[in-house]
Amino acid sequence: MKFAKSIAILLTLVAPLALAKNKKKDILPAVFSSARFVYVQAEDGDTLKPGLFPEDRDAIANVQDALKDWNRYSLTMHRNDADLIIIVRRGRLAAAQLHGGVGAGTPTGIGASYPGRNPAGPGNPNPGGNPDRSDNVDAIGARGEAGPADDTLRVFSLTPQGKLSGPLWSREMKDGLDAPEVVLLRFLRDAVDHDYPPQPASPPAPTQKP
Repeated sequence: MKFAKSIAILLTLVAPLALAKNKKKDILPAVFSSARFVYVQAEDGDTLKPGLFPEDRDAIANVQDALKDWNRYSLTMHRNDADLIIIVRRGRLAAAQLHGGVGAGTPTGIGASYPGRNPAGPGNPNPGGNPDRSDNVDAIGARGEAGPADDTLRVFSLTPQGKLSGPLWSREMKDGLDAPEVVLLRFLRDAVDHDYPPQPASPPAPTQKP
C-alpha cells in the first residue's frame, strides 16, 4: 500500500516536468526573435527568375505585402543579408510551361516529378541551393512539374556558408497563399508573436520647456 502511494506521489511530481519539457520543445527557434531581415522566394527562385510560374510570383508578392502589414521583419532584396528565408509554392497537381534562359538546375521535361518538399532534406543533392535544382545549366524548352495540390510556406535560416538550414517552420493549406488573407503567413505570425511577443514601442521622451 505504501509502495503504491509512493508511486502515485512520484507520478504527480514527474508529470508537470514532462509537460513543461514538451512545451519547451514546441517553442520556435530563437532566430525568430532575433531576426531582422527576411527574404521571400519561390522554390524555383525569386521574382526575377526567368520561367518562374506566374502563380508563384504572385505568391511571393502576397507574402511580401503580408510581411509589411506585420511590420515585425524588414524585407531585403539580397538573400545573403537575410536572417530568415521564406520559400513559397502555390499548389498544383500538374503544370507545364515554356521557358528559356540560363538557370540553375537540371532541365525538366513534361511529366517531370516534383522533388522533395524539404529543400534541405535528403532528397535534394544541393540542400543549400535552389530547392528544385542541382547544377547550373542552360535550359530552353518545355518545363513540367507535378506536386502537392496545397499551397506551402516554409521558413529557413542560412548557414555561414550561405546554405539553407531547416525548415524551421512549415505549413501546407489549400489556397493558403491567396491575398489578402495569406492565411499561411498569418499562421506563422500567430506562432511567432505567441512565442516571442513583440516589444511595445518606447514612449517618446518628454520635451523640455525652454
